[in-house]
Amino acid sequence: MKVVDRVSKLRELMKERGIDIYMIPTADYHNSEYVGEHFKERAFITGFTGSAGTAVVMDSQAGLWTDGRYFLQAEEQLKGSGVELFKIGQPEVPTISKFIEQNLPEGGVLAFDGRSVSFGEGVELAEIVKKKGGRIEYSLDLVDAVWEDRPPLSEEPAFYLDVEFSGETASSKIQRVREEMKKHGADSHIITTLDDTGWLLNIRGRDVEYFPLLLCYSIVYNDKVVLYIDERKLSDDIKSKLNADNVELRAYNDIYEDVKALKGSVLVDAGRLNYAMYMNIPSEVNIVEAENPTILMKSIKNETEIKNIYEAHIKDGVAHTKFIYWMKQLVKEGKIQNETEISASDKLEAFRAEQGDFICPSFEPIAGFGEHGAIVHYSSTEETNVNLHTGTLFLTDTGGNYMQGSTDITRTTALGEIPQFMKDDYTTVLQSNLRLGKAKFLYGCTGMVFDILARQPFWDKAQNYNHGTGHGIGYLGNIHEPPIGFRWTFRKNEMVPFEAGMIITNEPGIYIAGSHGIRLENELLIRNTVANEYGQFMEFEAITYVPFDKDAINPDMLTAEDKAELNSYHKKVFELIGPHLTDEEREWLKEYTAEI
Repeated sequence: MKVVDRVSKLRELMKERGIDIYMIPTADYHNSEYVGEHFKERAFITGFTGSAGTAVVMDSQAGLWTDGRYFLQAEEQLKGSGVELFKIGQPEVPTISKFIEQNLPEGGVLAFDGRSVSFGEGVELAEIVKKKGGRIEYSLDLVDAVWEDRPPLSEEPAFYLDVEFSGETASSKIQRVREEMKKHGADSHIITTLDDTGWLLNIRGRDVEYFPLLLCYSIVYNDKVVLYIDERKLSDDIKSKLNADNVELRAYNDIYEDVKALKGSVLVDAGRLNYAMYMNIPSEVNIVEAENPTILMKSIKNETEIKNIYEAHIKDGVAHTKFIYWMKQLVKEGKIQNETEISASDKLEAFRAEQGDFICPSFEPIAGFGEHGAIVHYSSTEETNVNLHTGTLFLTDTGGNYMQGSTDITRTTALGEIPQFMKDDYTTVLQSNLRLGKAKFLYGCTGMVFDILARQPFWDKAQNYNHGTGHGIGYLGNIHEPPIGFRWTFRKNEMVPFEAGMIITNEPGIYIAGSHGIRLENELLIRNTVANEYGQFMEFEAITYVPFDKDAINPDMLTAEDKAELNSYHKKVFELIGPHLTDEEREWLKEYTAEI
């Protein structure tokens, strides 16, 4: 079926059930940013495959809401579908809730699968519907009735992170959570987010594409933890370890019945608990709303995790440096045109797979050549795949999951000689990356404080980029991990002081539609430095070890401070990565990282 046919079939089902508006989010039942194939309902209905977006369907209109990362991609993929693009954050574009408020008729019916909508969003929508004298149907998965060949739920086996990788036992983490529950006066705590349960119990899996996470829920009580999961995924050894921590196992979907038996006070995260589960909590139970305690806990990496993460970045640096060398050699030999976006991306993954303890990519690879680089989260397909050639830029935003941690790196590579305006753009992005990375600051700062350091080189030229400058990184969890970020606009859930041990990306970019895109991304470890009468001073340490492309830099644009920062970084890259390369690769890297 084409998209228009899928939407038409959905409308037939809506009409049969008296539904005026049907909403289809991206999320799974755990509010995950990236979801397994089984949960990609919004992509199935609309044809838009980006990782973020919500579809709203009515009898005569269908819309897709997504953010600035995906405007170009969505415009292309929605052509001819009859689905209208609503660009989030743009002038005159209504929010989803405002659109529903404007279009739901008096006494109308709004429907969605409540397992895929957050508690907070569901409550907001319920208020809108109440004002219209209508009702919400939250137990209907209409897309499932349209999706005839829907992929099944994953049955991949779980694996366990022993203390040599996690740095802390599950029993210790559980006790820390109980201490936070006590502060809130809670008798139980429902955890629906996959990375939070995974971190808490030191378990991982392969149920979400690219993310080593397990489909599961958990409830923490004062005397036990109940894990809701398909037990077939757990080996006897893992079951034994969970049992030792007094973790009981129950079937994956049993939680919806079990929450009906809760008593006393329950701690829930309104932004992460799904609406269907919220509606199953008895009315006499006292609901305490607060962020999952595990959010902040897991964002501060312990000494073991940091040691491992350094090792993961050495491995990733070796793989990515080999990849750049490989491309540069193909250009030199006149063979680069034999490669495509997909074949080059596969080659980079192959270099990663050669490194020890490699699990899988840490997110869907972004490999945008030429004008495709201007699509912020472009993902090459068989239909869009193009051959590489000289004279322009190739942007790769990729990462790897190793037992030692997860990586996220973007490099943009010049294939042969490129025009001066591309060099100037590249250098602007490089300046942005370098100036943010060298910041020194006092404890108490949030990411909002720093973003002007990254954007100043752009704003000086009346330019900008339409995405945040950085996000937290999980340890074999979500590659976009809350609660920190670099963003000049206010976002309530990111107003958290930076703590030593947190890791955040630094990824400014510039995107020229129809021409090229440039993004340069390092991961930064937040560290304490001097403590004195003014307070605790802190700094960033770049822990991504891959050279920037000197062939794309305009040295005349760099200040003396920029050059010193770049030279210092390149010296470290050569010292750490050089010993792991072949003689030919090492000689090339020595020249490639020579001082400017």
